[in-house]
Amino acid sequence: MPIVPSEYSPPFWFRNSHTSTIYAGLFRRVKGLEQKRKRIILPDGDFLDLDWSYAETPSRKLVVLLHGLEGHGQRPYMTGSAKMFNTLGFDACAVNFRGCSGETNLLFRSYHSGATEDLEAVIEHVVSLDTYTSIYIKGFSLGGNMTLKYLGEGRNIPKQLKAVVAVSVPCDLHDSLIQLQKTQNALYSRRFINHLVNKLWFKNQRFPKQISVTEIKAIRTLKDFDDIYTSKAHGFKDAMDYYVQCSSKQFLPGIGIPTLLVNAKDDSFLGSSCYPVKEARNNPSLYLDMPVYGGHVGFNERGNISYTERIAGKFIAEHE
Repeated sequence: MPIVPSEYSPPFWFRNSHTSTIYAGLFRRVKGLEQKRKRIILPDGDFLDLDWSYAETPSRKLVVLLHGLEGHGQRPYMTGSAKMFNTLGFDACAVNFRGCSGETNLLFRSYHSGATEDLEAVIEHVVSLDTYTSIYIKGFSLGGNMTLKYLGEGRNIPKQLKAVVAVSVPCDLHDSLIQLQKTQNALYSRRFINHLVNKLWFKNQRFPKQISVTEIKAIRTLKDFDDIYTSKAHGFKDAMDYYVQCSSKQFLPGIGIPTLLVNAKDDSFLGSSCYPVKEARNNPSLYLDMPVYGGHVGFNERGNISYTERIAGKFIAEHE
């Protein structure tokens, strides 16, 4: 599919990548959304908490929202999307990945960029409700990578799943890691590491034989975290094996339903390999929008909405 001409033209104060990223993550507020939490039990006995919000009138359309690294269902990009879709007549299901709903998950394992078994469990659950004839996914960053991998792995996609939007996706995980290790991203990477390491102390209390105090104290970088925890907890040889196996870029040729990928050219989290131009041109189902501006999960517009909220509604309406 030819590259999509971007419609994003932000106010001048959001034409700085870091301003866009930080404002969307720390300062944006979304009011007027009511969510109801429901828990599902996964096949391995662990759980996911799903935060539901509803259209004004009963709907047969649902959007499933997936957050990024160390996000949750109440992050502004999640609630903003839920509110927008509710306004458009869709119910919304904001997924909290394992350990991200404010309660530590039960197992030593957690979530990661390639954990498509958990997304599959969510989709199977919403299909089993027999309420929705049309289901859509909107995934952000890590959740976007998971979504693209899920679509392209070769599984049978439920007929109810009609279209997908993925935002700010590190579809080459190692390339993204390289960017996050750069000085310009030091504040972001330190924030991620602090959140992730804090969770490991709870893992150490419950599973002291699987991760030690010494190992936790040795974590200085995101790659250290993936070498010491992510890879061991989820069956990979090491961090590099995890990045190679779970990067969604290799799965893009297998995507067979309409999918819009929105990656800003100024996203400091993404290197050149995270802009799959060739893959989009060779796959009629994959649409690639590369705005000049937007930062990482930023895309702020006037009126307290984001470009990806507006364009996601438009893209999905075209593929109902």
